[in-house]
Amino acid sequence: MEAKHRLVAEFLRKHRFDALLLQKPGNFAWFTSGAENTRGLTAETTAALFITDSARVVATNNVDSVELFEEHLPGLGFQLKQRAWYEPQPLLLEDLCRGRTVAGDGNFPGTKNVTPHLNAMRLPLTDLEIARMRELGRRLVHSVEATCRNCRPMKTEAELAGEVAHRLAKRRVTPLRIQVAGDGRTERFRHWGFDNEPVHQFATISAIGRWHGLCLGVTRTFCFNDPPNKLRQSHHRAVLLLATGAAFSQHEWELCEVWKRVKRIYEKFGVADEWQLDRQAEVFGYGTSEMPLTPKSDFQLATGMPVFWHPSVGPAPTGDTILVGKSAFEWLTPTENWPQLAVEVKGDIIHCPGLHVVRSFEDDNDEADESSTSHFEHAAADSGSGYDLSAVFLD
Repeated sequence: MEAKHRLVAEFLRKHRFDALLLQKPGNFAWFTSGAENTRGLTAETTAALFITDSARVVATNNVDSVELFEEHLPGLGFQLKQRAWYEPQPLLLEDLCRGRTVAGDGNFPGTKNVTPHLNAMRLPLTDLEIARMRELGRRLVHSVEATCRNCRPMKTEAELAGEVAHRLAKRRVTPLRIQVAGDGRTERFRHWGFDNEPVHQFATISAIGRWHGLCLGVTRTFCFNDPPNKLRQSHHRAVLLLATGAAFSQHEWELCEVWKRVKRIYEKFGVADEWQLDRQAEVFGYGTSEMPLTPKSDFQLATGMPVFWHPSVGPAPTGDTILVGKSAFEWLTPTENWPQLAVEVKGDIIHCPGLHVVRSFEDDNDEADESSTSHFEHAAADSGSGYDLSAVFLD
């Protein structure tokens, strides 16, 4: 908290502002290291931050102030400015801003929008935020993979989405996006959500979750019995793309340079135009798109930045979040109990999630899976999936 306040104070002095007004949930969570200023799953905000070089103030109402200070901000040096719940919050903010030169993260009257500067402050992540990302990854992966392993033929997409949401809520992760696409529906609708159609042969489950304000995404694909040839081949290509994107997401690399390597794989394996059908990756953090990957983006990656790679080929989306490191990347969404595929990129072996084949219909034990590391290693080595990419070499 003190480090972030020093960062803001330096910005205020440099740009000659008296104060900074933060209202957006991502910025509120960033400065407070995880506090929420939204009410439940709605977009309604309950509080704002007013920060000067020497003070940090929470502006809220008499109802929400109790929870904020007891549950989210105890002992963190915040002052409180509040009004009755029935009085408009803008009046309180106007009082704080009156007579001052104020920067802000929106278009509040009398403030100057400095969103680009704020986005730059939010990255890279701190050690605490990285530790939270790792824990969020474990919770998110378990929720998605356990739902896949427990699926039975003819379950509907909506039922599977509900199971993912239940598992996330149980682990206090807020679901920001849940997508369940059965039997190749993503080939036609790349941003498909879910409906009441049953799953017959295979499905892909994607989820983005938020915990302590931080966001993370993952995608897994499963099938009943042996995967159809088109699914298998498409998934192989998608995994090659995922491994390439992860491997070249390196410290001080510009996104456009990473993209050139990924695009080459699209071309090399005969799906040159597939990338134009959907987005490929975004830098994550306190938002789900701190910076999107585009072919001409000159945004420079740095150690401590999470990147959600989600390339897709035909009916086979993939998706995992990695953390950029100085010498190598780290999976923030490592598999829990899932078959893996080995891909070699520039001499390094990268293990990526494969297709999970649901062959047994015995109940899965959520709690046992969460802590069963040895079971994971055995499952990865003896998955019985019948395919791997260990002989594939990428330049």
